[in-house]
Amino acid sequence: MIIDTLVFEIGSTTTVANAFTNLDTNPLFLGQGFSETTVEDVNIGLSKAIDNLKQKLQTSELIIKETFASSSAAGGLKMSVHGLVYDMTVKAAKEAALGAGANLSYITAGVLSDYDLNKIKKLNLNIIMIAGGVDYGETRTALENSSKIAGLKLNIPIIYAGNKVIQEEISEIFRMHNQEEFLYITKNVYPKIDILAVEDARIIIQNVFEKHITKAKGMERIREIVDQNIIPTPGAVMDIAILLQKEIGDLVVVDIGGATTDVHSVLEASKENEKYISDPEPFFKRTVEGDLGVFINKDNLISLIGKEKLAMKLNLSVEKLQELVDDYQPLPDKEQIPLTEELAYMALEKAILRHSGKYVSIYSTSGKKTIIEGKDLTNAKYLIGTGGALTRLPHNIQIITELLNKKDEVSLKPKRDAKILIDKDYIMASLGVLSKKHPEAAIELLKKSLEIR
Repeated sequence: MIIDTLVFEIGSTTTVANAFTNLDTNPLFLGQGFSETTVEDVNIGLSKAIDNLKQKLQTSELIIKETFASSSAAGGLKMSVHGLVYDMTVKAAKEAALGAGANLSYITAGVLSDYDLNKIKKLNLNIIMIAGGVDYGETRTALENSSKIAGLKLNIPIIYAGNKVIQEEISEIFRMHNQEEFLYITKNVYPKIDILAVEDARIIIQNVFEKHITKAKGMERIREIVDQNIIPTPGAVMDIAILLQKEIGDLVVVDIGGATTDVHSVLEASKENEKYISDPEPFFKRTVEGDLGVFINKDNLISLIGKEKLAMKLNLSVEKLQELVDDYQPLPDKEQIPLTEELAYMALEKAILRHSGKYVSIYSTSGKKTIIEGKDLTNAKYLIGTGGALTRLPHNIQIITELLNKKDEVSLKPKRDAKILIDKDYIMASLGVLSKKHPEAAIELLKKSLEIR
């Protein structure tokens, strides 16, 4: 069987192979193969996913014209960011990193200490970002941090996204330490007070990802199978979310996985709330909750719910619940699905509330004042569910509806009239990768999966 494109999504718990054809005429999603991710060698999981896809397509052979991939396996893209003031340049650098699909392992503000440098050496990072200072502003912190990081000679990509007036000095510092080949200079992520400019840095982060994800165990042979883009899975979801927002309007995407829950928002604050916003928020924002996953982090979710309360919700004894948890599988069976749905709701609720801004009262010499801290999601026209849980659980729409209907006078979560869309084909991340080369086909396929006419 001949197909145009195969896109792999290599996750922490599952590996998916999605097949597409007729991309230049009438784009079609042909089918999907599944396997558990084989951490010891991801290629084993890839082969099993292809075999599963062949079974579903009822073919013994696949002739594939091009192959893409996204990955969040092996810890995904591990980054650290180092800036001047946390609420300003560090925040901007953080938003760029998260928007690209990175997992942030370390964040610092100010000049790096010996403790910071030792920690950076031990973290086994993929990329480091240095920021600091608005354009034509403070320069000492970025220069000192650049000198210290270059001196570590980590031989990994270092992105400089700070005050533009010292770009040549930064280049010279890295030349002196024979690290110039690892330096990437881009626009300042915080060029002016209250201005975030993270898109260029986000693109660079994704571009250098491919060179370093292949260092994960088993990934060194990934190029034997994949001949097109390999990008971080969360970054792929963000890419397609940004394209979709241009088509249908403001949206929030929730991706509940086995290890993490990611929330992506692509929208502006509502007009009525603009006057209360204290600090700028990016138009597109991602948060990743590393403690909220329905398989690897199931114990965290159970703790958040409460074991006795969870047992009561499931109409089980605590002992029977424990048996169910002890035998819990990455791909839940019929008996486990009600438990997975309860875990998915808790992951959804916590992740949305952490991503959302909130009203805060402050007191000053002029009296009490209400401000907004964080991002206002009340303008969202759509709340989109993707990821293994929200696309496969039988009560996925009810799970999201329960969250939207829950009253909250403080949080700026999406309103109850936000329309719920489900990525029924579970292809959103794969389409984000596909959009790098076939953007029109990717959007058309996503609209079909979301059942948007």
